[in-house]
Amino acid sequence: MTLLELIEAQAARLTEAGVSFGHGTTNAFDEAAWLCLWALDLPLDALDAHADEAVDDAGREKVEALVEQRIASRKPAAYLTREAWLQGVPFYVDERAIVPRSFIAELLADATIDAWLSDQTSRVLDLCTGNGSLAVLAAMAWPDVTVDAIDLSADALAVAAINVERHQLGDRVRLLQGDGLEPAQGAYDLILCNPPYVNSASMAALPDEYRAEPELALAGGADGMDFIRRLLADAPARMSAHAVLVLEIGNERAFFEAAFPQLEAAWLETSAGEDQVLLVTREALVAAGFGAEGASA
Repeated sequence: MTLLELIEAQAARLTEAGVSFGHGTTNAFDEAAWLCLWALDLPLDALDAHADEAVDDAGREKVEALVEQRIASRKPAAYLTREAWLQGVPFYVDERAIVPRSFIAELLADATIDAWLSDQTSRVLDLCTGNGSLAVLAAMAWPDVTVDAIDLSADALAVAAINVERHQLGDRVRLLQGDGLEPAQGAYDLILCNPPYVNSASMAALPDEYRAEPELALAGGADGMDFIRRLLADAPARMSAHAVLVLEIGNERAFFEAAFPQLEAAWLETSAGEDQVLLVTREALVAAGFGAEGASA
């Protein structure tokens, strides 16, 4: 059996089992390819080079056992491989943190956010950092900035610490534990935030793969806006005069616009369209009545 034939067979198993995707892949073939390549100790971008190579019985059995684990556990593949990739960068992940998949990573990689920054930009905050992937990517994108990364979960921060060390960014990425912006230190020029935003009805309908993740990182209340209401109220006091907030809200744009009709926001294009991520300036937040007390030093 060739590698390609093995992948196709495992993709059929995943399809028949009715597993759900969305944690790094969107379909059965890509998920099967990921699991097969990982189990066989092949680079994840090496399918074309190895597609026609024969896989021995030991390798096939190893792959089949991993796919069986994926089907039986309904855990995202990243929890089984202990690795996830964003924009070509590998990150450690386990059940203590949500599987990283933020569309903000695309905006960091393609420099979309750069147009809103200046040569004065020096302090970045990654709020709800999870496994630390956005904090790491921000530090990579802008070598002259320092990044604070905040999460309520001490478990998630333990995972983030692994990734900060893995990418040798301990001198520029600082991990802070606490609720919302409470641990924030000083004013930031840019805040990145992929918060819990899933509304209650959607939470109730989530597939098992998403329920394997920490609920704390997903559930956003009845309309998904509970955390975001607090964030917008508190953010101006933690932003420099010309700072911007980049906020991911998934499929909740209708709820966001209903909750904050007075707020002027710019919607940013990602591979999922223009409804997933928005950008709002400190000026716009203040104009809409948020945090009128002003920025703190």
